[in-house]
Amino acid sequence: MAIKNKKVARRLRIKRGIRRRISGTAQKPRLAVFKSNTAIYAQLVDDVKGATLAHATSRDLGSKKNCNIETSEKVGALLAERATAAGVTQVVFDRSGYVYHGKVKALAQGARNGGLKF
Repeated sequence: MAIKNKKVARRLRIKRGIRRRISGTAQKPRLAVFKSNTAIYAQLVDDVKGATLAHATSRDLGSKKNCNIETSEKVGALLAERATAAGVTQVVFDRSGYVYHGKVKALAQGARNGGLKF
């Protein structure tokens, strides 16, 4: 299937390159990020088992508005809280081809402030 949007195609190409280099395990899962126009999603993935260990979204916070930087930071903190409850302290960050700026950076900073180590 051909992707018509050049921006999306570029992000997916970068994403494949990132995923070639990193992988998550039970001790050090992959923190995967996805952004939509209205929300931001993050999950901890054990790639060996193919299982999600913890997740958090901006929708979990009850926000009806579009996601902004402050909401992204709260999502990171919520994910860190759920990760420590699952016994995870170290992660590998997977930005999924997004630029490490703005919402993605705020989510990572919130997770670091919550106690996760990258």
